[in-house]
Amino acid sequence: MRIWGSPLGGFPRNRVLRRALRDYERGAVGYEDLEKVLVSSSLVVIGAQLSSGLAYVVDGMLDWHDIFRPFTSSWRNVTPTGLLRYFDNNFFYRVPLFTGKPEAASYVWAQRVRRYAPLAEPAGFKIVVPGPVTFTYMSKNGSEVTNEELASSIADLLAAEVRLAVEAGASLVQVDEPLLADPDIGYDLSALAAELSSRIASSAGSAKTVLAIYFGAPRADVYENALNARVSCISIDVADAPNSSLKLIESKGFGSHCAVLGLVNSRTVYRDPIDVMVDTATKALKNYEGDEVGVTTTTWLDLVPYEYSISKLRVLSELVDSLSLKLGAEKISEVVKS
Repeated sequence: MRIWGSPLGGFPRNRVLRRALRDYERGAVGYEDLEKVLVSSSLVVIGAQLSSGLAYVVDGMLDWHDIFRPFTSSWRNVTPTGLLRYFDNNFFYRVPLFTGKPEAASYVWAQRVRRYAPLAEPAGFKIVVPGPVTFTYMSKNGSEVTNEELASSIADLLAAEVRLAVEAGASLVQVDEPLLADPDIGYDLSALAAELSSRIASSAGSAKTVLAIYFGAPRADVYENALNARVSCISIDVADAPNSSLKLIESKGFGSHCAVLGLVNSRTVYRDPIDVMVDTATKALKNYEGDEVGVTTTTWLDLVPYEYSISKLRVLSELVDSLSLKLGAEKISEVVKS
């Protein structure tokens, strides 16, 4: 068995970048000055992941205000509106308002991959896109198409995003569908999420693909649908509700997918006990027959202050080391690229 580590998603901004953004919004500095601070801050985040020996790194998404905004800013027929709480976190996003079928005016990831992926060597570069179902049902649909048709259109745009990003050098593509952990999600909607995630993953070529479910464990019937997604890996937030997650994994497994376990709690500043996480992972992998395991954070790291996000990387690195020793597995600290 081989084990690799990677943060699930974006990072919070450091003090210097926050100040630069405020100065830019006030007109005190130009965009070029802001971009210099953004790039240098992103390189620090990438360097922290590399020094932690993680196999897949993200650029930090430090200029993203929320997971939807880069795309609503790049597409036609959609605009960000008022603020709403992002699930049950002390974090807010601007609700996208769709007034018609979305069309791409520009693309988000390819340019970022070309800028940062060479600097992430020898690790692989990971990109994250919002799942079409989560995107749609956390938006306002003011168009003349149904929610299902809107989600399908979003999936097509994200598939194009992914294709261009992989061509630019991305090694791992993650589709975030946290809505699948909502206890009230409909069965048919979860089936749609699996279908559309598969469509996005099909555009990723040889890159590894992950369907990420977090903010709790999904219902058993919803998880069964998720297991039908044609992706490389399924990521489950194990630490948020360990008893429910372990029961679900014990009964349903991971199918033909590689297992990705969200074990480092990124919604708290407290240090995670390594022995407890290793024990939880061991239980989750008891009947696992796959030859590869990913270890990650429970959600994005932008829910904690910057200094704690960096310390969580060290915890993630220690967890990969301890778990590889416990299971007699090989630690993957870099990705072999074709």
